Amino acid sequence: MEQLLEILNDIRDDVDFNTCDNLFDGKILTSFDIIQIVASLDDEYDIEIPAAEIGPANFNSAKDIYALIQRLKG
Repeated sequence: MEQLLEILNDIRDDVDFNTCDNLFDGKILTSFDIIQIVASLDDEYDIEIPAAEIGPANFNSAKDIYALIQRLKG
């Protein structure tokens, strides 16, 4: 999770990813932010995130993103 938080903070250092739980629904992350996050996660974790997985259920919080990574790695 620490590695994920570093990635997220590199992309948007103005967001508290530890507590924010409406990143997607609250439009805190822009579409460009999402593209950057997906590309970084693909590279860092050697996973491929399908377009169907990009939505509020998987991108509203760092915890949701981490769960997605674990699921795709497993």
